[in-house]
Amino acid sequence: MHPLDMTDRRILLALATAKKRTGAAIATALNLGRNTVQSRMTRLENEVLESPDRRIPPAALGYGLLSFIELHVDQRYLEEIATKLATIPEVLEAHGLTGTADILVRVAAKDAEQLFRVHGQLLHIDGVNRADSALSMAQLVPYRTTALLRHSIKSSSR
Repeated sequence: MHPLDMTDRRILLALATAKKRTGAAIATALNLGRNTVQSRMTRLENEVLESPDRRIPPAALGYGLLSFIELHVDQRYLEEIATKLATIPEVLEAHGLTGTADILVRVAAKDAEQLFRVHGQLLHIDGVNRADSALSMAQLVPYRTTALLRHSIKSSSR
């Protein structure tokens, strides 16, 4: 992926904040050519933007319990563990970490019983030594990039 220039950033900000997200509406709002915006939007969708499933809240699917699980693993099995994590539908994402834990897994569950089952699945993966869970009580700051995008535009224009 190549670095985003100012036009790309302005288009992304418009996509994130505009009520109408058509290429023509964004071109008008940014005073850019319609073809320029459309070709850049296509490239951004293919190279930069994450899949649309990131916008679907698990609670809307009945998975209202969110947990963050720290896995302590044998590093030799890291690739195999990641492959196994990807097969568990309730695993929303997993990140390799520095610090005391090795992997942070974000899990959605319908209830405590399902979370307990998923926790057990994680512990049965070869190479996983321990799993520590923390339940999300409330989302205090939702996932966002718009503030970061605005900041990058402002700091680049100085």
